Amino acid sequence: MGVRTANVQPGNIGETLEGLAATIHARRDVSPQESYTARLLTDVEDELLKKLAEEASEIIMACKDRDHDHIRYEAGDLVYHLLVTLERYGISLDELAGELNARMK
Repeated sequence: MGVRTANVQPGNIGETLEGLAATIHARRDVSPQESYTARLLTDVEDELLKKLAEEASEIIMACKDRDHDHIRYEAGDLVYHLLVTLERYGISLDELAGELNARMK
């Protein structure tokens, strides 16, 4: 587990996800030696997939501990790695929203 984030304030999830997705997309133009995100987007596929599984496991453990701040922290890691995965495989937030919207009908 990393260092927990201090002074977390509520935000707008749509704006946050769109901003993060845009930042991740822009990392395609950065050298993998300069950016962790660029490495995840371009290096060996299994490294990203292992990280996604690791983060999912960590949030499960945080939930088992019923630790609110730890759950939030790990959820942030999981969402970040999920967005990197979507970017790597060419799935936009709009496409994901369409998938989720179709399930609500």
